[in-house]
Formats: sequence, structure tokens, C-alpha cells
Amino acid sequence: MLRTATRTQGFGPSAFSETTRLALEHGAVNLGQGFPDEPPPAFVLEAARRAAESGPQQYAPAPGLPALRQALSVWMAPQLGYAADPELEVTVASGATEAAYAAVLALVEPGDEVIVLEPSYDMYAPQIELAGGQVRYVPLEAQGGRWVLDIERLRAAVGPRTRGLVLNTPHNPTGKVFSPQELESIAAVVQDCDLWVLADEVYDRLTYAVPHRSIAALPGMRERTVTLGSAGKTFAVTGWRIGWAVAPHSVTTALRGVRQWTSFAAPSPLQAAVAECMTHPQASAFLEEQRRSYARRRDLLVAALRGAGLDPLMPEGGYFVMAAASKLGADDAEIAARLIRDPGVAAMHGSMFYAPDSRAGLKPTLRFAFCKRDETLEAAAQRLRQLG
Repeated sequence: MLRTATRTQGFGPSAFSETTRLALEHGAVNLGQGFPDEPPPAFVLEAARRAAESGPQQYAPAPGLPALRQALSVWMAPQLGYAADPELEVTVASGATEAAYAAVLALVEPGDEVIVLEPSYDMYAPQIELAGGQVRYVPLEAQGGRWVLDIERLRAAVGPRTRGLVLNTPHNPTGKVFSPQELESIAAVVQDCDLWVLADEVYDRLTYAVPHRSIAALPGMRERTVTLGSAGKTFAVTGWRIGWAVAPHSVTTALRGVRQWTSFAAPSPLQAAVAECMTHPQASAFLEEQRRSYARRRDLLVAALRGAGLDPLMPEGGYFVMAAASKLGADDAEIAARLIRDPGVAAMHGSMFYAPDSRAGLKPTLRFAFCKRDETLEAAAQRLRQLG
């Protein structure tokens, strides 16, 4: 038998893919994996059709099609507070996951520490560890109906080997949107301790009443921040796998150097389609309607969860709800597996968003996705009533 590298130990099938597989097997309503179950808008599909028929079909330049990088510079400028140079600071990748990994490999030396806020999306720690880095976790705490970061605890977590911070806002899995005051406090720690920030902002267009702010827009943060984005989340086309990174020129150079040895270039027709979507006259109206629609669906799901006796915290952004599930047992992995079978609703167990060493004493939670059709959410609500 061939021996595999030790760095791959502990890597197994994605919990999200496994949940989707079990949901299909048991006929469960899938609120586990975060992807829409309805078609994207007509102008998005039309952009893809045009690009497939008459757009570029061969390799794109490794940094991305010039038209898309120019569109991204304009698209991101209002939230960043500056127009990134499309030639020197904007890179297109095969999804935000690849953009994040290229950034981590560009920034993390073996032995470096990177702070990650828990609960956290499960890609950050493996990417940091594959680069030879170590993760330091700082918890978000549920207090007074929202998730709160203790800024002094963040500052205390910085050690002599700490080099960076992963900041995800709007946050997956909690739905927290970091406030301007929180971002300013985080930026003060980052600058005082000479850190960089990997700002995962893939849900930047999906906020509800609480506006999204980019930490890169704060004084002194442009040169310290890599900002990630995703067309899949923005235009409801998660399978297109078009993401991007906006970073200072020096980091962009290193990041692009990494990417030429991974996917080299993202699919050319889909890059052209995303560029058209960003400049399309219907884009703004679509994004506003999508926000309103998701806010309504969020409220529908939160009401259903409360009706089932669970205790959800109202998300401020993204398209996930975290709900306390102590009523259903003590082990949220077992609870999630049981719910798939009866009453037939798939959710992600909350402990999967914590490192193993952080799970002791956690109260059971479940994460549900509301980026689904009304019919899907109503079917889930009907089944969840059996728990009430």
C-alpha cells in the first residue's frame, strides 16, 4: 500500500457533502449545505449563455480576465473605500476557497500562528495547517441575542509567533455582521500587534438591516488586508466557482505566484459571464430583491425553529441560522443525524464549527440554511412541528 503524507491525516469527506448524501438517501429536506435550490435570475443565465456561445473559450490570463478584474475594482470600491488597481491588486480564482488558500500560502510561514474566531467555517484551519501554520482560536460568545467578540481576549491571544487573523463577516455559521465599532477595535489590535487580516466577505451583499463594512476601508488597513469575495454567493451560482482576492501589490504578486501551480486560471466563459453580471443594469435590483427575499425566508425559518422548541439567534447576514438544541439532547452530531431520519430535516451540527479541543462543555447547536425556496422552507417547517 502506498504511504500517504502525514499532513493529510484527519482529512476525510466533507461534512457538508455527507449531509447532502444522507438527506438524499432519507428523503430529508436539506437545510444543511448552503446552496440555493432555485434557478438564478434570467439575466445571469443569459450572461452564461452568451459567454458560452461567443465569449472566451481558451485559457484566461492567470490573474483573471481583464474585463472581470476591472469590473471587480468598480464593484468593490464602495465597500473598500478605494478603487483597487485591477492590474496589481485584484486576482480572480476558482472560488473563494482557492483564493483563501493561495493567500494563506503567500502569507503563512511554517510555525506562524493565525487567529481564527470560533465557531468558524471549516476551511480555515486545514488551509493554515497545510501551510505549516498553527491556529489560535478565540471564541465568539452568544450574549443578549447576538454573537459578541471579547476584544481583550483577542488581544491576549496574540503571541510572539502570531502573524495574522481570519475575519469572516458576515459570519458563517452564526450570521453575525461585525459592527463598525467592532471592526475599529479589531483593527487597533491588528495594527498594534503588526498582523495581517484575511477578510472573508463572501456574504457581503447579504445583510439584513445591519450594513456590511470592510475592515480594509479603515485607516491603515488597506495595506494589511486580503479581502475575499464570491460570485457564487452574490449571484446564487455556487457551482460556477468564481471567487477573487483584493490585496496589496506585494501580497498579490505572491498570491498569483501560488495560483499558477494550482488551478492556473478560472474558467474563462464563467469569468466573462460574471463580469457581465456585475455591470448589468438589473444587478442592483436583483441584489435588493434577493436581500428582501432572504430576510423574509430567514424570518420564516426562525419562526419554525422557535415553534419546534429550539432557540435560534437571529442572523444579521449570510443565509444561515444557528439554533440552540438542548431540548433534543446533549450531542448535536447525534441530534443532526437523528433529524435527517425523523422528522426528515437535514442541518449541520454546530460542534463541527469548533476545533476538537474547544468542544468540551459546548451546548448542542444546529445550523440551518434558509437560502431555499419558500416551498422547501415550508416543508421543513411542517416537519419540524413534530418536534414541538
